[in-house]
Amino acid sequence: MLDSDLARLYECANGTKSINLAVKRHINRFPERFMFQLTKEEFFYLRFQSETSS
Repeated sequence: MLDSDLARLYECANGTKSINLAVKRHINRFPERFMFQLTKEEFFYLRFQSETSS
């Protein structure tokens, strides 16, 4: 699940900004493995896969 998915799930008015800000402000509340950051190549591949399956 990506931050954009969470933003849609929680109906955040300003998109991923709210989700990412909440995590940064309360980083100690999240398990170490809660988040990760995709490389540009991984993001491109993931995006390509979702467009292909649509």
